[in-house]
Amino acid sequence: MTPPETLDEALRRAAAAPTLVVACDYDGTLAPFVDDPTSAVPAPGAADALARLADLPRTTVALLSGRNRAALCEVSGAGAPVVLVGSHGSEWEGGFDSPLDDDEVALLERVRSELEDIVSRTPGAHVETKPTAAVLHVRPVPDPAARDRAQSEAMAGPAALDGVFVTEGKNVVEIAVREASKGAAIEKMVEQTGAEVALFIGDDVTDERGFTRLRPQDVGIKVGEGETAAAHRVADIPAVVELLDTLADLRS
Repeated sequence: MTPPETLDEALRRAAAAPTLVVACDYDGTLAPFVDDPTSAVPAPGAADALARLADLPRTTVALLSGRNRAALCEVSGAGAPVVLVGSHGSEWEGGFDSPLDDDEVALLERVRSELEDIVSRTPGAHVETKPTAAVLHVRPVPDPAARDRAQSEAMAGPAALDGVFVTEGKNVVEIAVREASKGAAIEKMVEQTGAEVALFIGDDVTDERGFTRLRPQDVGIKVGEGETAAAHRVADIPAVVELLDTLADLRS
């Protein structure tokens, strides 16, 4: 039986691909989690590593985040040639495929209102409004029991409405009225570029939708602990930066 491919072997194979897509989650992968999402700047060396890769021929580098695209651009400081994809893969540079219809607008407003009701009873929680979703954030809530209760109420209430698409992550529940996934976004980039290999790095349960859509020749890398569909794992954000630097060195 052939032994599983090591991470070093996978990186060397990806580096040798004629055309390569490198997609990274942002929070928890390139930037540490903080209570104030607007202050989650990239870890030391992360931006430089991405820029090095993005400047290489036939290499597409993307930040693929649950944040809305404008917030991702502002907090990461990244821009062309790095591709910024927001709202779990549904928001690209050109915006969305089509505006929300009246039913979607009404549903989104109901979701937002019900989440705001939960927030009113949960000090520290807040609701983020995106173009196609509303998001409950409970990370800043000081009481762990209150955090769990708010997240459970969101899952039992607005997240259970007909016509919504739910992404539950670490201390966050995103409820969208348009379906999106990081896996579909990676597939779109692969199709557009003709990449022989895609490499995707992520840390959260929301990134599993990306890992499960990778092809056999692609490379999935999980950051930190927890069950995963990714074939490889690194310990933390500094290890991600080191990995990206190594990939840039190998591909240069």
